[in-house]
Amino acid sequence: MGKFRVLLTDGLQQPGKDLISSEDEFIDRKGISAQELMKEIPAYDAVIVRGRTKMTRDVIENAHKLKVIGRCGVGVDNIDLGAAKEKGIIVVNAPVATTTSVAELTMGLIYSLAREIPRASAGLKQGEWLKKSLVGIELNGRSVGIIGYGRIGRMVAKLASSVGMHINAFGPHLTKESKIVEGGRIMSFKQVLQNSDFITIHTPLKDNTKQMIDEKAIDLMKDGVRIVCTARGGIIDESALLQGLNSGKIAGAALDVFEAEPPTNEELLRHPNLIATPHIGGQTTDSQLRASIDIASEVLAALNGKELRWKIV
Repeated sequence: MGKFRVLLTDGLQQPGKDLISSEDEFIDRKGISAQELMKEIPAYDAVIVRGRTKMTRDVIENAHKLKVIGRCGVGVDNIDLGAAKEKGIIVVNAPVATTTSVAELTMGLIYSLAREIPRASAGLKQGEWLKKSLVGIELNGRSVGIIGYGRIGRMVAKLASSVGMHINAFGPHLTKESKIVEGGRIMSFKQVLQNSDFITIHTPLKDNTKQMIDEKAIDLMKDGVRIVCTARGGIIDESALLQGLNSGKIAGAALDVFEAEPPTNEELLRHPNLIATPHIGGQTTDSQLRASIDIASEVLAALNGKELRWKIV
């Protein structure tokens, strides 16, 4: 059998490329447009994408040889899983590679909200000495509500508890017997909203999580709550978030993800109590190297009919 052809649409770190080329052939078309992808996809046995490339139903139906789609990262909301399943195309991802990076960014944003670090830095660079107006809060003794208690949620709990934060955990699969960080409490979604000083979100974007943080959810929260999201845009209703920031119900928010990326809600972006980063949760040299190896090995395994660790479809 000849070598399989693997298309890279959003780039891949060298260790992943080396792994693929040791067995098969890869073609790096980083930045390929949707129109070009539609034309070229019939020639490939596998494709590895990140979040930019949209594997739509039209693209998948035009992929006559495609055996596997690999997502170099966690979320697969840019892949039409139904269309892939109908065509018998395997979908795999690399869910563990970015866990530490996303969790550490989450904690960085929590610290930034507590001490207004971005405002302090920006003010000083603009010649302003804001010492008197920058009165923060300590994390020690405060509660953090973790919505979504998977790999990343558990890592955030570990990091937050190490600085003395109380953990309130919600996840659809958590039971009374579930193991969570020592001293943590399993709560309902409503209880987490009502009892947390900080709320951080770590769920995938699905029909039942889309805009789960809406006006009603925010109304249940403590006055002065601080919200962090490094999961997926669309889980938070950005209009409701802006309303909460404007009213003071929400003391601060930090978003790494947005409903549209790049974001288009200029009023939200300009809000003085919003910290915004451009979807950099998994963007560390460490996680990207791990992800490249994980997804390359998983795609090769799928092409060769071997056992898979992270099969989505």
